[in-house]
Amino acid sequence: MKPFKLKIITPEKTFFEGETQQLIAKTPAGNVGILAGHTPYAANLVASPLKVMQEDGTFRVAAISAGMIKVRNSECVVVASAVEWADEIDVERAKRSKEDAERRIREQKSQKEFERAEQKLKRALNRLTVSGGK
Repeated sequence: MKPFKLKIITPEKTFFEGETQQLIAKTPAGNVGILAGHTPYAANLVASPLKVMQEDGTFRVAAISAGMIKVRNSECVVVASAVEWADEIDVERAKRSKEDAERRIREQKSQKEFERAEQKLKRALNRLTVSGGK
């Protein structure tokens, strides 16, 4: 497979910048695989694992929060509010976040607070799944 340029950014930093041969991300419609030469493409991303193929052909997995992906001219840019490699996730913190979100959902003070808690729960569950801490 031919490599292509990949850049993953958050509001705080450039999380990854380099080359990969394949990227797998999840949109609201399902998983999408990106290879070199992919047709121009843009989509929203949901909290899910993001898989980046390494030079040895194995995938390095990150937990990504909601964001977007854009592919153009054999370059791919992923923008997300938060991204963490699986081996860097603080599992205990993710478990506490999950418990806090579940508590907030049970309390249901307002629809807006319920929706925020639901998003927090999705992010925490994704982090636990990606890290293997679930």
